[in-house]
Amino acid sequence: MTDSQIIREIKDGNVELFAELMNRYQRKLLSFIFHMLKSSQLELLAEDLCAETFFKAYRSLNTFREAEASFSTWLYTIARNTVLSELRKQRSVQVSLDDDYSIVPEAPREAAPEYALLRNEKVSLVRDAINRLPEKQRSALILREYDQLDYQEIANALGQTVSSVKSLLFRARASVKSQLEAYITEPGVEGMN
Repeated sequence: MTDSQIIREIKDGNVELFAELMNRYQRKLLSFIFHMLKSSQLELLAEDLCAETFFKAYRSLNTFREAEASFSTWLYTIARNTVLSELRKQRSVQVSLDDDYSIVPEAPREAAPEYALLRNEKVSLVRDAINRLPEKQRSALILREYDQLDYQEIANALGQTVSSVKSLLFRARASVKSQLEAYITEPGVEGMN
């Protein structure tokens, strides 16, 4: 069944089918929310905000108009607004710069430690560069690169035009590249790609 068919069935009273929509989008939505929260070190809230997003979507499903946007775009918009609302609430909470709650992925046992260390460092540098982007650029880049949405879906989710999204992505990529140039040209790191 397509999203549209499932939504029609849910609106006709078959509410159990909402679980199918959740199964379809939960992993990507959780990833999107996690990346939006990363810059504020609030990743632990990702699952709660994902659940809140689905709750809001379910509660508002009767207001969803397929002619205006696809279900996925509508869902990402709800998620984005939920995250932004949480970030506004959290602004008053001060996070100590001495506390390091970042999650460092474990290196595979068969990988040489120095390569794993360099890879983790590169991942961390890229993540930090993305997290320093302005909110709209960061959201556009995450939706495009991590969630693989097309330009129109990103435009709908962010309330922008397609040309604005392309501009946001261009500026975001240029900013990340310029932030990482010092590390890319370092001797010894370049050959480790």
